[in-house]
Amino acid sequence: MLEGVKAMGYVDPTPIQWRAIPLILEGRDVIGSAQTGTGKTAAFGLPVLQKLERHAPGPRFLILEPTRELAAQVETALRDFARFTDLRVAVVFGGVGYGRQMDALKHGVDVLVATPGRLLDHLERGTCKLNLVQHLVLDEADRMLDMGFLPDVKRIVDRCPRRRQTLLFSATIPPEIETLIRWAMKTPQTIEIGARRSPAETVKHVIYPVSSAQKTDLLLALLERVNYESVIVFCRTKHGADRVAQLLKRNQHAVAVLHSNRTQGERERALRGFRDGRYEVLVATDIASRGLDIEDVSHVINYDVPQHAEDYVHRIGRTGRAEARGDAFTLMIAEDAKHVQAIERFISQKIPRVKLEHFDYRYTALFEEAKPGQSSGYTGGVRAVRVHGGYHFAPGRRRRR
Repeated sequence: MLEGVKAMGYVDPTPIQWRAIPLILEGRDVIGSAQTGTGKTAAFGLPVLQKLERHAPGPRFLILEPTRELAAQVETALRDFARFTDLRVAVVFGGVGYGRQMDALKHGVDVLVATPGRLLDHLERGTCKLNLVQHLVLDEADRMLDMGFLPDVKRIVDRCPRRRQTLLFSATIPPEIETLIRWAMKTPQTIEIGARRSPAETVKHVIYPVSSAQKTDLLLALLERVNYESVIVFCRTKHGADRVAQLLKRNQHAVAVLHSNRTQGERERALRGFRDGRYEVLVATDIASRGLDIEDVSHVINYDVPQHAEDYVHRIGRTGRAEARGDAFTLMIAEDAKHVQAIERFISQKIPRVKLEHFDYRYTALFEEAKPGQSSGYTGGVRAVRVHGGYHFAPGRRRRR
């Protein structure tokens, strides 16, 4: 295990790892809450793999994830942690055939990472059994609730032995999750790192008020003028993401698209191409806002304001990860006002309103909402100048990968 940790370049544990690993090694049930990008996968993965020690009949370690992308990502991380052991890791999720998954299960796995729907399919087919599970992880539990997976999760937990260790990681704990905790866990220890409602301190975020007719023009202008390494552009709908991606492609941007209507192969190629620098912009729906570990994202742009305040924190958490600095811009039109107010109440802070210098704005009443005396948001090397309580930004050079 130590060889695996060293091979991944780990030196010092993050706060969530520092506090969770000893409790998990002791066999305690744990509820973990921490800001995105803080190393939760290693926090539960390393101690449980250590407890498994060596290959044996299983699966003995089950991890439930809400999306295919998260499941694949966690499986890769656990394979890396266990690379110098004989422990076997497999992943099962929908959107692909059953063949390889059934082969992996048939040959025996110690660690199984799964999405709820496909795991239930395997349980009903008899190709997987959970009677030997010793350690159960419910990852991104609030996201599984949002996606309607909670009944499936309960059915899966029912198939696991009662004598087990249960670990739950969730950004928020709504009442439905509290009910699940009382039912599935035994005197859990709670670890909370940072405020659940706060964006990461390494992310500077601002709002760009704009008329709806100029929204796409402002997006293009920002991408032309701001210094960035890579950008995730969040849209509210799948159709909107496709439309914005086509716009950016027509303007000579290297673009990948990620949403639930894309095939699994298309989604994997998009993430792989964005990670290795083939694409400079990833246009996505909220499927990419939780948990996906994409390094060196310098900027996030909310082309559409999220309708749920919690999603704002998760979206902008795609940048500023692992103590790096990042910037997040939100384009706000008049009909977004109530959602922005809800976000500001949720995070207990006013987000600075800014304007892009030399952009030919049409008037919108949103310009009158900015209050004098607001502090400027740092925007990746673009100089900010206060004007009428808002801010202009001096042009910067765009930096491509």
